[in-house]
Amino acid sequence: MAGKSETFGKLIRIGYAARGVVYVVLGYLALTTAGEAGGGGEAVFDRLRDVPLGTPLLWLMALGLLAYAAFRFLSAYSDIERHGSEPKGLARRAGHAASAVAHTVMAYAAFQYAQGTASGAGGSDGSRETAGTLLDLPLGEVVIGLIGVGFFAGALSQAKSAATAGFMKHVGAGAPPAVKPIGQLGHAARAVVFAVIGLSLVRSAWFDSEGEVKGLGDAIVSLSGTGALYTVLGLGLLFFGVFNFVIARYGVIPDVRAGSLKPEWR
Repeated sequence: MAGKSETFGKLIRIGYAARGVVYVVLGYLALTTAGEAGGGGEAVFDRLRDVPLGTPLLWLMALGLLAYAAFRFLSAYSDIERHGSEPKGLARRAGHAASAVAHTVMAYAAFQYAQGTASGAGGSDGSRETAGTLLDLPLGEVVIGLIGVGFFAGALSQAKSAATAGFMKHVGAGAPPAVKPIGQLGHAARAVVFAVIGLSLVRSAWFDSEGEVKGLGDAIVSLSGTGALYTVLGLGLLFFGVFNFVIARYGVIPDVRAGSLKPEWR
């Protein structure tokens, strides 16, 4: 069973690396070609598809992002990161659930590009189509609203991590000293993006404004008129990608045992 847990841990590390690629390219697009950043993860995958060995890389990213999403679902459902069941802990776990949803969508997009079946539609169209489908379901407004609240909770968690550098407890020995300021700026940028996405989802649920739904890239582009703040945001996203590369190498990953979702930290 330990072998399976070890394999899952390696997939999580691949997931961090895949997330690093997504945010580095998004940060680059935000700083250089803001319009392309509107495609979100799809703009990133479209770029990667055309580089040498792009298709194998996309398959690896799809697998890694899916493993990371599974990790976040476990974090939300069984509290493998030990946040507890108090309101504060539940808010953190709600943020993890929202992150799991976002990374599942990204994993699916990477899979489509790897397969060569991606339609090439922008991130906004995909987000709105998903929201429209959910709104047609019973309690669809409630589901979208809860996901939006989860993104708000994630934004608060990211902001707190930026202020306190609480993420350092998950960074193992040997990591470069610069990981702390890089991680702080990266988490601050991500907090802003998560807040924008959460707001768009809550609007969609409560005000029947399906067109307001924003994906990752659209949330970034919606801030493009903020001048110097937008530049800092782009740098922050790029740094968050670098931070994920560090975590992929030096991060402390919980060892989840088969038959029990309780972690053993190593």
